[in-house]
This record gives sequence, structure tokens and C-alpha cells, in this order.
Amino acid sequence: MHRIDEIRPGVAMIIFDEQGNVLLQKRSDVGLWGIPSGHIEPGETAMEAAIREVREETGLHTTVKRFIGVYSDPASQVFTYPNGRVVHFVTLCFEMRTVGGVLSTASPETLDVQFFAPCHLPKDLLPMHPTWLSDALARTEAAFIR
Repeated sequence: MHRIDEIRPGVAMIIFDEQGNVLLQKRSDVGLWGIPSGHIEPGETAMEAAIREVREETGLHTTVKRFIGVYSDPASQVFTYPNGRVVHFVTLCFEMRTVGGVLSTASPETLDVQFFAPCHLPKDLLPMHPTWLSDALARTEAAFIR
């Protein structure tokens, strides 16, 4: 195993539109597309973090629809940022239901937000995100633990 600078609790939020397309965000920190995601702040529940992160990064107001899974395997959850910092994420993934708001790129964390058909995702996608999406599309009742 290589050097890991920190471990961070995180959330990822999968949002489908009425046609089954998934919302992706082009992130300003790494320049890649991904499922909206972020960190759990001190004193915040995972569900509160999920709702806050979606609002901050996309402009949408959401509620949690279902829990998809928890992801902690270093093989897929260790990410090296452009500045060289290596972070091991433990991510709780939720499917969200949109209840309001307007899709926006007003956040400094967001370069673009678009819905994509799951079979036509952009090539420059964060490496851990396809597994989260695949698990969401499986529509199983039990949560995944990976």
C-alpha cells in the first residue's frame, strides 16, 4: 500500500431525472466529471451532509430516497489530488429525490452540471464513481458494502 495522508468520511449523491439519466458534476478541483459528492462536516449527520452538498454543488434541493451503500476498499477509495495529497475516503452513497431548486454552476466547486444517460457517460469520470452508479442502477433492496 502506498502513502495515505488522511482518511475522510464522505457522501455521494446519485440523482436521476424522469428519463433515468444521472446527474454529473464537472469538479473544479480535479477537472473531472463525477457524481456530486463531498465531506461530512463536524456535527453533521451523513444525511444532512448529502442534502447540503447537493444544494451547494448543483443548486438542487433534495431529500434522501434510499441508501445505496458504503465504500471503503482502499483499492477503489484512495484518491491522489493534483497537489499530491493522498486521501482514503469512506463514502456513504445515497440516491436522492429532487424537491426543488434550479440546476446551477454557481458553486466555485462546480465547472458544469449535466444529466447523462448511464450508457453514455463522459470518458473523464472519477475512477471510483462508476461502481457507485452501477450499484444504484442495480436497484437492490440491500445496501452494498464495498
